[in-house]
Amino acid sequence: MSALRDRLRGLRAQAGQSVATAAPVPAPATRKTTTEDLRWLLGVRARSHARPTAPFPARDRALFGEEIAPGLRYTEEHVDWPDPPSPIDTRFARREDTIDPARLMHFDTETTGLAGGTGTRAFMIGAADWRAGRLRLRQLTITTMAAETAMLQTFAGWLQPDSVLVSYNGKCYDAPLLATRYRLARLANPLAGLDHLDLLHPVRRHWKGQWENCRLATAERQLLGVLREDDLPGSEAPGAWLAYLRGGPATNLRRVAAHNAQDLKSLAGVLLRLSALGQAQPG
Repeated sequence: MSALRDRLRGLRAQAGQSVATAAPVPAPATRKTTTEDLRWLLGVRARSHARPTAPFPARDRALFGEEIAPGLRYTEEHVDWPDPPSPIDTRFARREDTIDPARLMHFDTETTGLAGGTGTRAFMIGAADWRAGRLRLRQLTITTMAAETAMLQTFAGWLQPDSVLVSYNGKCYDAPLLATRYRLARLANPLAGLDHLDLLHPVRRHWKGQWENCRLATAERQLLGVLREDDLPGSEAPGAWLAYLRGGPATNLRRVAAHNAQDLKSLAGVLLRLSALGQAQPG
């Protein structure tokens, strides 16, 4: 306390004030109150001796595929998968026709939100079709907002007037979302008017109440024996994409691509199982 009192007296003297002593203390002619004096009075430690901040570790920014337009990446893979019957029996979907498997276009999107709406966009579109007895997987991923139009145009080029869309809840979610994005981009919607097999509805009719739920992950486990390992949940896909756009690593975005590819394979597999059910029904 005596040291603090003496220091206070000195500071007051520097400002030309008198201290309550027997005689006034003359103020020094040169010294002024400094920042260090204030820090000392307030008990604030100088930070000049703080440890230097360590540099950020190098981030893994490596992405998959090739860039086919600024900010648009494309991947293609051909995988062995059970051969589809020719033609596809559609009685499982309460239809009376058959479909040439060459017309099938399985598709699935990864989006910036699960609630939909005008502000939600697809940052990845995956599609699968049959080519020479193998399943061809193609994915489009945007790494900039400006690349969305190029992605929509490329996907439109994959569809033909007689294409049959195959999805899982795509009639209620993926197709309307893409229709909105095409409209906002002032492009014709290539999905409009196409035949569409949404597998969620026949799966619900056959197994609702028998399974804990009718999500695609449940259907692929029950019907195909697929057990995903290290799978990134769909709810985390928006965060993985946004983190990459903000300069973060590509690790989780690559996991989103793997998740999307498995969704496409499972779509094809579940369709084949449902088609087999239709064939087993009495004609």
